[in-house]
Amino acid sequence: MREYLCVFLVAAVVSYLLCVVARELATRSGAVARVRDRDVHVVPIPYFGGVAMLGGLAAGCLVARHLPFLSRAQPTVFHDSSIVLVAGTIICALGVVDDLIDLDALAKLGGQVVAAVFMVLNGVQFFSLRLPGTGQLVLVPSQSVLLTLLLVVGTVNAVNFVDGLDGLAAGVVLIGAVAFFLFSYKLADVNGETLAITAALLCAALAGACAGFLPHNFFPARIFMGDSGSMLLGLVLSGSALTLTGQFATVQMTSGVGNRPANTFVTLLPVLLPISILIVPFVDLVLAVVRRTARGQAFYQPDKEHLHHRLLEIGHSQRRAVLIIWLWAGLVGLGAVMVSLYPGGLTWTVLGCCAAVTVALTFAVPRVRRSEQPPASG
Repeated sequence: MREYLCVFLVAAVVSYLLCVVARELATRSGAVARVRDRDVHVVPIPYFGGVAMLGGLAAGCLVARHLPFLSRAQPTVFHDSSIVLVAGTIICALGVVDDLIDLDALAKLGGQVVAAVFMVLNGVQFFSLRLPGTGQLVLVPSQSVLLTLLLVVGTVNAVNFVDGLDGLAAGVVLIGAVAFFLFSYKLADVNGETLAITAALLCAALAGACAGFLPHNFFPARIFMGDSGSMLLGLVLSGSALTLTGQFATVQMTSGVGNRPANTFVTLLPVLLPISILIVPFVDLVLAVVRRTARGQAFYQPDKEHLHHRLLEIGHSQRRAVLIIWLWAGLVGLGAVMVSLYPGGLTWTVLGCCAAVTVALTFAVPRVRRSEQPPASG
């Protein structure tokens, strides 16, 4: 655990320092977010935060190769993490081009597919799924490729959709990376495997890169991650999930209480957890597609009706809207991990209390603040 903490800290420090360089490069090259009707920022902000986070990710994984415990990991650990980083570099480069010349949606989708196919060709993909009642289902190549593409492209675009307020996407992915780290670490432990696994390494580095970026990006932001960052975060998070099916030929999980067999939910968690971590952006993505299709618009055509826009409309400030979405992301992502490991009544009680507080903060606080404001004088 201490070496994973070291990876986290190195990624955070390098990401934090590179943000200064990336901001200068973006300003000089003209990669700046102009103010548009659907945006909430009021002054131009430089992009290229994704480049800084990619540097943090690479630094964290490089340091891991020289740490006493992680350096003795199986060769597949560093092979798979390197493949995910190369795919991340591909998709980050695509995002840099988009930040400079504004690519169309189909071009970006094509680049996302290329990065996902690169991972598949190099062995980072779904190999099998453990289904309740049927045991381990080994996927044929066509099924594996299709499921891998769906997970990668879906996660990439979900993170991209949620990147609408200062610090929002980086915080959501930070929470998700921590949750997925805890799950993969525990999964290796109960299966009697070495704790040096690809998913845990990638998640530790990913969480660190997000943590280093957030001080520059939280409201008021001095740099945006841009598509280079949002697509990178989505790809690395989904890539870390894919490595689990390559790490474990079969997955056995206990409930955490007396080593009882895991429930149905736990057996599906390696597939469901990336979705549950990003449930807020995934819901936002689905609602946006339905909303735009119903209007006769292309599903990728932007608007100003995302969930974070709705929170601003009901009276939340930018900072409070971001914190509330972080709470929802933590409730679902960390809650899924807690339920999988400790599915007792106490866990559900704690989660219920947390959900009640989150709902109250989401809907009651704006009304209270409105009622406290003095009436306007005539």
